[in-house]
Amino acid sequence: MAATLLRVAVVGAGAAGLCAARHVLSRPDRFAPPVVFELGANVGGTWYYQEQVGPDVRCSMYKNLRTNLPKEVMMFPDFPFDQRLSSFLSHQDVQRYLEDYCRHYNIRSHIRFRSTVEEVRPVVVTTEDDDKRTQITWEVTACDTSGCRTTDIFDAVFVCSGHYSEPNIPNVPGMENFKGEVLHSHSYRSAEPFSSRSVVVLGAKASGIDISLELVKVGAEVTLSHRGPPLACFPTEIRQSSPLVAVQDDGRICFEDGSTRAADVLLFCTGYKFSFPFLDGGRLGLELDEQLVAPLYRFMMPPAFPSLVFVGLCKLICPFPYFHCQIQFALAALSGSLALPSRAEMAAEARRVLQKKADGGVARRHLLVMDKDQWEYLATLAADAGFSPPPPVVRSLYEEVWRQRRLRPDDYRKLDYQLLSDIRWQVVETAVTAHEQALEKPDNDPHLLWNMETGWIVCPEDQG
Repeated sequence: MAATLLRVAVVGAGAAGLCAARHVLSRPDRFAPPVVFELGANVGGTWYYQEQVGPDVRCSMYKNLRTNLPKEVMMFPDFPFDQRLSSFLSHQDVQRYLEDYCRHYNIRSHIRFRSTVEEVRPVVVTTEDDDKRTQITWEVTACDTSGCRTTDIFDAVFVCSGHYSEPNIPNVPGMENFKGEVLHSHSYRSAEPFSSRSVVVLGAKASGIDISLELVKVGAEVTLSHRGPPLACFPTEIRQSSPLVAVQDDGRICFEDGSTRAADVLLFCTGYKFSFPFLDGGRLGLELDEQLVAPLYRFMMPPAFPSLVFVGLCKLICPFPYFHCQIQFALAALSGSLALPSRAEMAAEARRVLQKKADGGVARRHLLVMDKDQWEYLATLAADAGFSPPPPVVRSLYEEVWRQRRLRPDDYRKLDYQLLSDIRWQVVETAVTAHEQALEKPDNDPHLLWNMETGWIVCPEDQG
């Protein structure tokens, strides 16, 4: 008798959701075609740009956004970007890529657009046979734009709803005293409306840096408030200050070093918070916090309910390859080709990983930050589930671009890259500036790369 096909629900049709659907569809011997629930009318998730802003708008893209990772490391490993594109892409380029991915793998017919998932609820059934086995299915209740509610039963659910749509706005004492405009980067679209205005930008991660650079180019007076030492190689037109701590009675902004400043605009580039209104954390044995979801085995699965899979929760990652690996691992576990540890063992490992981070001084709100740990993590997933991890060249180029971002935050995107092998990459000469072109590069030497400090250098073995 043929095995019953597993039914899978996917919440969200952004990059992670499309990747999950694509790989479910690639296993027709084990899985039924997925059902993808998408809140909006288009695929792309956070990459689908909307000019309008407001509480119901999920887009967090700004008009001139370009990726801070090159397409050579950002792509899904089985679906490269158009090689004619520059390495650093506009959000329109990424959106087209995701639409092409959806079309190539015939995913669209499996998506229920304008469908809001209201509840994902586990149903636990104990079999009547001698083994008294526990079986878990999932009731997924969704509502369409007409108000019609439907509930479907699934064997597994992939949560791919992202975490870049619920702004995180810290509590600032005296905020009610501020006389100017207050907004979060979620509602920022372009710099022109802020021309000739004084703007305090709070936060110096990717969006804070990018937006500050945009603002100063249209004549805004910009103060970048952040923790840590001053950013090196940053334009002197942008004043850097210590963290904002309060707003005074007169509306002036007070910083940690005791200085104060009047401003027309306070712009929070303070990230986003997790929000899963369709899940009951208590029922799932999960702590669903604004900055933490725990405990999760391998940062994906609640130990009590491993057929619920969170994709892409962690931060500071190389996203598309990361989604690809997590989904390979989860599908191996769901299909039975990978045996998961016991519930107790999964819970113990999940807690042990977070405790090790906490013991190392990592703040609670940063426990899901991966950064350099992502490579070992992905290699472990791949070894356990029997698939190939990202090749070394992905890490090498990823880390080189991070280095260039620190050295040249305003122009690191001028370079284009090319992957030569699983361990080697080079700068593509068409992307260099006139100054760089004056530096002669020997023809067709794959061992050279462009170093913005020293010019063309021999590519070290450990860099690729």
